[in-house]
Amino acid sequence: MLVLGRSQIEALLDVDRLIDALGPAMADLSAGRASAPNRIAALVPEREGFLAAMPGYAPSAGALVSKLVSLFPHNTGTLLPTHQALIVVFDPDSGEPTALLDGTAITAMRTAACSALSARLLAREDAAVLAVLGTGVQARSHARAMCRVRPIRQIRVAGRDPAKAAALADELSSELKTDIRASSTYAEALDGADLVSTATHALEPVVRRPWLAPGVHITSVGFNPAGREIDDATIAEALVCVESRKAALAAFPAGTNDLLMPIRHGVITAEHVHAELGEIVAGKRPGRTSPDQITLYKSVGVAVQDAAAAALVVTAARDRSIGEDVTLR
Repeated sequence: MLVLGRSQIEALLDVDRLIDALGPAMADLSAGRASAPNRIAALVPEREGFLAAMPGYAPSAGALVSKLVSLFPHNTGTLLPTHQALIVVFDPDSGEPTALLDGTAITAMRTAACSALSARLLAREDAAVLAVLGTGVQARSHARAMCRVRPIRQIRVAGRDPAKAAALADELSSELKTDIRASSTYAEALDGADLVSTATHALEPVVRRPWLAPGVHITSVGFNPAGREIDDATIAEALVCVESRKAALAAFPAGTNDLLMPIRHGVITAEHVHAELGEIVAGKRPGRTSPDQITLYKSVGVAVQDAAAAALVVTAARDRSIGEDVTLR
């Protein structure tokens, strides 16, 4: 069994190739060729955390995996990330376990890469101003990934803590060749933005319809079992896309309050979800239909994304003789 740690995976996983690989994986899922049952979780209520299991098979990637991922929001501000994970890779022909991977890095990179895929499919071609709401791991990953698919000339960072927003803006400025600045409020960051990436643990919406410019594309990956990132008015007006209708509209821990709450409020019905990304990739559903249309990709995370990423990592590691082979007997 090949064992790869976080730093090795970060060095091996090419974001551009990952974005490309996620298209066929999402098409597999929407067409019923892939298998990715809704996650199940063991709850740790005293810490408001949970441990979830996510198995998945993506035939386009030739990958069969299972991820164990924990979400412990009280890790915010500590040395530990809120999301931590392990991924086991199995041979899809024999079922033999073949690799054990750090899943924390893969989760961060594949989530942002699928948001970038959504931007490639739905954002205006000239989208150049990106608002990043949040200051954690996913905020960093999204700033990097969005620059791969659109000509970003300015990034605005906003979060609950202005000092963390300023620190992240400084950090990204040393890495990305674009104008990066901290905004004092979410509304300020959103004003005139062409792209919005939200990665928060918000109780109340950080994206509100009056703050949005015409034609904006929003990617929302944040999760709070008691809250949401997007307000009802934005959901009602936007062209809403998801990875999987079944997953997005399922009960906790699989689904998302960003859609379930407006459904409960009678603002929308389940039919308001316009498309799965895989349907757009395959040409089964249209994407953006006008420059002023607001488009929204709401992510809950599905295991075929982990499968596609893991396949790229393992192939690259074998090609470059990276990682440790261990025998479990």
